Amino acid sequence: MKLFNTLTMEKEDFIPQEPGKVGIYSCGPTVYNFIHIGNARPVIMFDVLRRYFEYRGYKVTFIQNFTDVDDKIIARAQSEGVSPFKTAEKYTAEYFTDARALGVKDASAHPKATENIKEIIEMTDTLIKKGFAYEAGGDVYFRTSACADYGKLSRQPAEELKAGARVDVTEQKENPADFALWKASKPNEPFWDSPWSKGRPGWHIECSAMATKYLGKTIDIHCGGMDLRFPHHENEKAQSECANGCLFVKYWLHNGFINTDERKMSKSLGNFFTVREAAEAYGYNAIRMFILMGHYRSPLNYSAEILAQAEAALDRLGTAKANLEFFIKNGSGQGKAPDEAELIEKLSGYRERFIEAMDDDFNTADAISVIFELVREINTAVAPSKDPSRSLAEACLKILTELSLVLGIPYPETSNQADDELDPETAALVEARSKARAEKNFKEADRIRDELAALGFVPEDTPQGVKLKRL
Repeated sequence: MKLFNTLTMEKEDFIPQEPGKVGIYSCGPTVYNFIHIGNARPVIMFDVLRRYFEYRGYKVTFIQNFTDVDDKIIARAQSEGVSPFKTAEKYTAEYFTDARALGVKDASAHPKATENIKEIIEMTDTLIKKGFAYEAGGDVYFRTSACADYGKLSRQPAEELKAGARVDVTEQKENPADFALWKASKPNEPFWDSPWSKGRPGWHIECSAMATKYLGKTIDIHCGGMDLRFPHHENEKAQSECANGCLFVKYWLHNGFINTDERKMSKSLGNFFTVREAAEAYGYNAIRMFILMGHYRSPLNYSAEILAQAEAALDRLGTAKANLEFFIKNGSGQGKAPDEAELIEKLSGYRERFIEAMDDDFNTADAISVIFELVREINTAVAPSKDPSRSLAEACLKILTELSLVLGIPYPETSNQADDELDPETAALVEARSKARAEKNFKEADRIRDELAALGFVPEDTPQGVKLKRL
């Protein structure tokens, strides 16, 4: 397997620290609002990375944090008239609602900044004692000039780096690029006792402390959005390596931005959509499919047309799966085309091509293309007129389900196949229509078909029986 390492800007062979095991740290949300489509991309893509490692037999420890104390949380809490802790708790719960609906598995652990204050203070103290940090007026800052490699991840010379997002420029700093490890609290802000002041952690130090606590001083993979490369990940790397005296991350992975109608999504441009808003319009499943259809490092354009394409793609996959299930349940099991054995043997080739795509920097776009080629082959071979054998339908369903599960493709809601257990009224209508057709009473059969349509169903007659679909 090869992964594109943002640190070296090259694809590298993935070699875990410990054979058969991989530790992944993925930066989670700052919980002051509903997550937006841009947030959803790393959440979904690195869920797939985790799933793929598990598919390949690795034991994965996947850590995703919550930033639950922050200036934005405090501001939101004040506007809502509640405590910052209530705000963080509310939007943490809302995150899980959206993430689980998107088919994202819970992480091995979801540590919170407020639950790791002890570890944050200890790492900050270590940095001060080693000369990499200094206290000023109750605040503690990281001394960027003392870190020889500062700027290496973002590929900018240290002297050219400016104070970035969430880095306040104050007269207390030795250097404008120095960033806060600990902030003295202001009136009506949450605080914790520390050797320097009653205060709270800076943004970057929390991830260093939690990554070290849960995954060790050197971790296999650290991932997140490209917007986190600087300052957040640059600062994480610097403070972690200075505190621990060793390499912090072997492979840095960053996903590309999402644009809206070819323009970068941002609040300032007003083209910003939450996952909840998009799901109300298109459904969570279409959002996941939309994200998977692009390579994670490439820009991705969000538009109504592209979401509609994602919905259509899911419908094609769901229909193929439903057809196979129908043949397995209702087929005679006697049919067997001359080339069935050859096709069953050929199915393993799709698995090999899928793995090849995913091994190449987990290219979900190419992997999905392989699945659709598989579906086209299935639709040709497993057709009602051919009365396919049950063994062929089962083999096709097995490989289709296997590859789809790696990507977390949400079949249950995409298929338009009606449920096996129909209500008595609908089941009676289906039986009455079949009887009318058998008696060549086509006028009555058409009348019942219209009645079924009014209930939201359309019958499809096949050699294996009536297949009922939802409109």
